[in-house]
Amino acid sequence: MRPALAVLAAALLLAAAPPAAAQRDWGKVVIQPQPLAEGLWMLTGLGGNLLLCAGPDGALLVDAQYAPLAGRIRAAVDSLGGGAPLRFGVNTHYHGDHVGGDSALAAAGAAVVAHENVRARMMVPRYNATFGDTTRATPREGWPVLTFADSATFHLNGHALHVVHLPPGHTDGDAYVWVPAADVLHTGDLLFNGTYPVIDVSAGGSVGGMIRSADDLLAIAGPATRVVPGHGPLGDREALRRFRDMLATVRDRVTPLVAQGMTLEQIGAAKPLADLDETWGKGFMRTERFLGAVVADLARTHAPGAPAR
Repeated sequence: MRPALAVLAAALLLAAAPPAAAQRDWGKVVIQPQPLAEGLWMLTGLGGNLLLCAGPDGALLVDAQYAPLAGRIRAAVDSLGGGAPLRFGVNTHYHGDHVGGDSALAAAGAAVVAHENVRARMMVPRYNATFGDTTRATPREGWPVLTFADSATFHLNGHALHVVHLPPGHTDGDAYVWVPAADVLHTGDLLFNGTYPVIDVSAGGSVGGMIRSADDLLAIAGPATRVVPGHGPLGDREALRRFRDMLATVRDRVTPLVAQGMTLEQIGAAKPLADLDETWGKGFMRTERFLGAVVADLARTHAPGAPAR
């Protein structure tokens, strides 16, 4: 990217960044299990949704939410798994609401597993242009001790859990978890069910990459597949399709505005997402934040003077 375009992209993201989050009341967070199949549960609390596989072979937890919730998450794992040892923690990407509890998982004896790009990002301070802040490196004890480039498969409790990396979409370390015998798919943050997503442009994310990832996931999901999203309620193939179609609509509407050289303020005033906001704009990523990330992403390749595509 040319220097001027890099400055423009950063400015667009900062303009859409939210104020510092209010202090969370961790004591009010309840970890809620939702059974999916024998030995499989979706767990919700605060942060990314979790997938638990537990039984006589031990327990595997997909994602770990925030560090202050580690005790309650572990209590839920012990209760559902009958005290089975926690053997593995698998990360779908590097964001703190998914890996914050990794140190506690490791302290409990679990091996933390992730794509190699996730480990690389966890080891150093991470700047997120979408929110204009820098997150400290994850403590060393929480770094993944097992990494993969393409995929890994875990065989536990009668299930084969396939963990597969996709090209950059939400970030450059995204992985989904597919449990074919149970027809369960955990998408990580490649699906925000019912809301606009976070697109981490600083970590290789893009709206086009999110659409491609959704297409890959749609090729896996069937009509009865239970889809555990990164955020939002338990979904299905139709929820994934609606999300993909929304992203394609956003891309197709915003791209020509960016190509005309319009500023984020001008694009916002044009309200290209007005009819989508009632359905999609009431989650964590409100319209202004989401549009800022989309414009910053598209400006890298579609703004006047951008490199030829």
